[in-house]
Amino acid sequence: MSKVLDFIAGIGQVVSNIVDHIFESAKEAVKTVLETVIPFMVFISLIVGVVNYTGIGDIIAGLIAPVMSNIPSMVILSFVCVLPFLAPILAPGAAIGQVASILIGTQIAAGVISPVYALPALFAINAQVGSDFIPVGLSLAEAEAETIELAVPAFLFSRMLTGPLGVIVAYLISTAAGVFS
Repeated sequence: MSKVLDFIAGIGQVVSNIVDHIFESAKEAVKTVLETVIPFMVFISLIVGVVNYTGIGDIIAGLIAPVMSNIPSMVILSFVCVLPFLAPILAPGAAIGQVASILIGTQIAAGVISPVYALPALFAINAQVGSDFIPVGLSLAEAEAETIELAVPAFLFSRMLTGPLGVIVAYLISTAAGVFS
């Protein structure tokens, strides 16, 4: 009888540990949403509201529309975003890319920029993705110092090829999707 009670108590303890982990994870998720996600959403909403209310949106649209309405300028923009000395500065938090995405999205919704340029524009303004994390990822993987010294510049220079190429491929896919829809 004692072994049965110990077995049942063991099951209760395992279930209690699982429920405790799930509960703590849920608390952490809610805390993250309240402290990080919602304030950032408010910040972006505020920026979009100010930009639209003050008329700065029209000025920005005048600057963005020519760049985001043709592939050559998007390729140039993506190349600039992935320059090895600039990409690690632009990449953290992707805040610049997020704000630019919202501005471009509002211009697409307003009809200033063709929807066919949405995907290539996304690739153009986010070409630097990963540039800030590659050294961190290598460190977390416990890579040797020499590997980090060689891999970081290799990654940054490879983005100079793959960033603009991604814009071109996105444009081809976007136009192909438009033809078949």
